[in-house]
Amino acid sequence: MKILRATAPYVSRPPLQAARVLAAHGLVAAIPDPEIPWVTIEDLGILRSVELSGGTLKVILTPTYGNCPATAKIVAAVRQVLVDNGYSEARVELALVPAWSTDWISPSGRRKLRAHGIAPPAEGCRTGRGRATRPSAPVGCPHCGSLHTTVLSADGPTPCRMTYRCLECREPFDHMKPL
Repeated sequence: MKILRATAPYVSRPPLQAARVLAAHGLVAAIPDPEIPWVTIEDLGILRSVELSGGTLKVILTPTYGNCPATAKIVAAVRQVLVDNGYSEARVELALVPAWSTDWISPSGRRKLRAHGIAPPAEGCRTGRGRATRPSAPVGCPHCGSLHTTVLSADGPTPCRMTYRCLECREPFDHMKPL
C-alpha cells in the first residue's frame, strides 16, 4: 500500500484520484486542534496520511497520547469535514504505533505555539519511551526568550502541557511536554 501525501509525487495513480486525495488532505490538514485551536492537526503531526486504499479514501491519525481527551473530537471533526465535502465513504483510522512524538510538530506549528505563549519542546528531545519527561535543557520563555524559567506545575491545562514561569518577565506560560 502506498501512502499518499500532499508533498509526494503521484506518478502511480491516475490524475483524478491524486487530485481527490490532495483535496481531501487539504481539507483535513486545516482542521484546528480542539485544545490549541491556533494550530492544526497537521501542524502538530497528528495527521499521519491521507491515502487511497482499494478505492476508499483513508485518513490516518496518531493522537498525541493514547488517552488524549481531544482524540474523539478530532476524529469527529475529520469525519464531518470529509462528509461535508463529498467524501462520505472515507474511513478514519488511528495509528498508535509508532507513538506520536513532539518531534513531529512542524516548524510552522512550533512558531504558532511560541507566538501564542506556549513553549514548544526542543526538537529531537524524544525519550524513546513514549512518556512525557521534564526537559533536560532550560525551557525558553515564549514571551521574552529568557532561559531563566521555573516549573510551576507538571500538570498544565491539558495533559500534554506543563506550566512554567519566567523569572525575567515574570509571565507564566505553558510548555509542551516532550514525548
